[in-house]
Amino acid sequence: PQALATMRDGENLAQIAPADLGDTSVGDAYAQSMMGMHDEMMAGLAHEDPDVAFVLGMIPHHQGAIDMARIQLAAGSDPENMELARHIITEQQQEIDAMRAWLQERGIEIPDN
Repeated sequence: PQALATMRDGENLAQIAPADLGDTSVGDAYAQSMMGMHDEMMAGLAHEDPDVAFVLGMIPHHQGAIDMARIQLAAGSDPENMELARHIITEQQQEIDAMRAWLQERGIEIPDN
């Protein structure tokens, strides 16, 4: 995929900790991450301002992608998918940080996730 080709062309991805799955199956871990993301995303989307609703909905959406990528790092073995997971974590965290800053600049309460 193009994203992986772009990453190989010069991005230096940091070592990122995988999720601690304990005794949880991979399927259950993915399901748990999606259930938590969904509830938080829907709560954010209920905001009356469409711009704020977008950002409040996207933060948990991006966090869900990070959570899934960390599960991949814990349980996966394919080098391309592992590289993609690290890329997703890095990029999605940067976008979460930018969205949180946008909210803070406007005096809007920032979720704790």
